[in-house]
Amino acid sequence: MSCVAAAYFLGGATAVGAQSLAEFDKAMNLEPDVANGALLYRKCVACHGAEGWGDAAGAYPQIAGQLASVIIKQLADIRAGNRDNPIMRAFSSQRALGGAQEIADVAAYISQMPMSDRHGKAPGADIRHGKKVYEEECADCHGSDGEGHSTKHIPALRGQHYHYLVRQFNWIRNGRRRNADPDMVEQIKRFSARDVTSVMAYAASLPLPPEKVAPFGYRNPDFPQHWRGWRPVAEAERQGQ
Repeated sequence: MSCVAAAYFLGGATAVGAQSLAEFDKAMNLEPDVANGALLYRKCVACHGAEGWGDAAGAYPQIAGQLASVIIKQLADIRAGNRDNPIMRAFSSQRALGGAQEIADVAAYISQMPMSDRHGKAPGADIRHGKKVYEEECADCHGSDGEGHSTKHIPALRGQHYHYLVRQFNWIRNGRRRNADPDMVEQIKRFSARDVTSVMAYAASLPLPPEKVAPFGYRNPDFPQHWRGWRPVAEAERQGQ
């Protein structure tokens, strides 16, 4: 079973679920225009950064390299009101993203962005215990290497900020993320505080495949003028940490 941020639909039984499912299906069956996705991503850089790396404090996730189906799923859910995210609701609205084609385009662009392996981790955490919990509870859905599952739109966890993972886990458990898999919600109720911090630390520690990692000092050439100075991840890159 899954242990964090699983991306199943809630059965599509409600009008909201049906709306989300319809837009997801439509976007998934379109041929994406990555070049147009780059233009659309201009609306995302203020929060997610030009490189899509988010920030180590976990206020914003690293979305670069995430599975396209996961990005499409989350955008469709937010637009339909199936996931509460007031900031993203504005940036994923019909005014910002006109329809399924634009969702497919921006998702394709984000999914091919190189990732930072200098994301926020949890030094000193009980990684050994986290590995045990992950292998028993999470690997079946999220993959043994945290790679996710494209056809089941289950998110990749590797490369994600530790603090973001913990926050989303808690939101799933307390019902704030209403588009989570109900089986997962029930499963994680029995996780202790040690289980949560340890397994999220382990997930954040999973190595990225070399082909997905941005070279040191990388800056997205599509946004050469974007200011990057305030982001903890960017600061760590600059200082070689």
